[in-house]
Amino acid sequence: MPDVRMASPQGKWILFTTVLGSSMALLDSTVVNVALPRMGQDLDADMAALQWTVNSYMLTLAGLILLGGSLGDRYGRRKVFVVGVVWFATASLLCGLAPNAGVLVAARALQGVGGALLTPGSLALIQASFHPDDRGRAVGLWSGFGGIGAAVGPFLGGWLVDGPGWRWVFLLNVPLAVVCVPVALRHVPESSAGERAQGRFDVLGAVLGALALGLVTYALIEAGEGSVAVAFTAVAGVASGVAFVYVERSRPDPMMPLGIFASRQFTAVNLVTLCVYAALGGFFFLSVVQLQVVAGYSALAAGTALLPTTVLMLLFSARSGELANHIGPRIPLTVGPLLCAAGMLLMLRVGEDASYVADVLPAVLVLGVGLVTLVAPLTATVLASVDVARAGLASGINNAAARAAGLVAVAALPLLTGMGPEAYRSPDAFDDAFRQAMVWCAGALVLGAAVAFTTVRRPAPDCTRPECRTHGSVTAPPLEGRRAGKRLT
Repeated sequence: MPDVRMASPQGKWILFTTVLGSSMALLDSTVVNVALPRMGQDLDADMAALQWTVNSYMLTLAGLILLGGSLGDRYGRRKVFVVGVVWFATASLLCGLAPNAGVLVAARALQGVGGALLTPGSLALIQASFHPDDRGRAVGLWSGFGGIGAAVGPFLGGWLVDGPGWRWVFLLNVPLAVVCVPVALRHVPESSAGERAQGRFDVLGAVLGALALGLVTYALIEAGEGSVAVAFTAVAGVASGVAFVYVERSRPDPMMPLGIFASRQFTAVNLVTLCVYAALGGFFFLSVVQLQVVAGYSALAAGTALLPTTVLMLLFSARSGELANHIGPRIPLTVGPLLCAAGMLLMLRVGEDASYVADVLPAVLVLGVGLVTLVAPLTATVLASVDVARAGLASGINNAAARAAGLVAVAALPLLTGMGPEAYRSPDAFDDAFRQAMVWCAGALVLGAAVAFTTVRRPAPDCTRPECRTHGSVTAPPLEGRRAGKRLT
């Protein structure tokens, strides 16, 4: 049984290194969008290259995050976490030194692999190291500090872009890793889940899942070309998805057991997740570009403009979760997406020379209230819809689904809105496409609200509850570890 106490020096070092490691991945998922216009100008990249700069990272992260958790169970959580931090920092260095857009996209894909190793590993280390009496508090602090990192990310990214340059958005990860790795090796105990260390890895499933996402993403981004190669890629992507389902159904130890979707509630909440995080992925990809290219904001002002959303989540997400426990998840999961949709429609007021107080802030506040309303209940409902033994797996699938939804949205929205290769260089062209995109995003959120209203029901009274109560990330739902979940008594 783990016996490290929070008050001990070792406990503080464990919390420090896991927060530092996970913050590297969390920061990159929020700050890169702020830097996109400047990257495009410096590297002479078109809109497709900017899409790939975001999507290559999300592709490998979403495709491999479940496998990353399994590797920690097998080979040791600290070992895999340290490998992930080193991998992530090395890829970040390559991003910072990239001479062209192609190298940057490839390095971002490598970053995603590192993120898939360190993200689940950081929480797993806390859950495996701390005494049960201190574990809940440790997870809460880890989640809270991570949320603070998410809040600081866009501000820091904007400051770096306007100051030292966008390359420092990536280069900053190197000194963080130099601090994180020695602390982890010296102060964090090694752990592995011995009872789960048997069986074979579902490498084929992971490869097919990532391949399906990658091919479909490529087809969506390049669809404007209308070539035979793009059509072939789309068909190959669908075929890879079918093969993934077949492999997961037939393997004795699948990465994603399809039997978990026998729970109608679990399936329904994941459909809501797909709708919500597709809209959020598209919104956060395009909104900071809109503020810079059309409204004339600096990178720092654009990054800071969205800060109230994260602050609201940090302050009130735990209370929202408690409210949902009393009234059930159906109302929050219906009202929350509708509020987010209203916030995105309010962004239609953001045009040339937009006032922050009159135009941007109302939209951001309404969006933030919507996220506060829905994120914590969504996570709780995912965990409550499966048995305790599968709580960590359910959380991982939900987290991966959210990232995949954002990936597809970033690929599809420029196609749906007719955004040309040079759109981000033209305020008028980008503004027209942005307005159409906000309508599409709002529509996805309304669809998610309809799914929640018609399918989500109150969970059983003895259901699993999340350990991560405070949440500040807008890129994906909280990730619960394999030890997550306690039955109410």
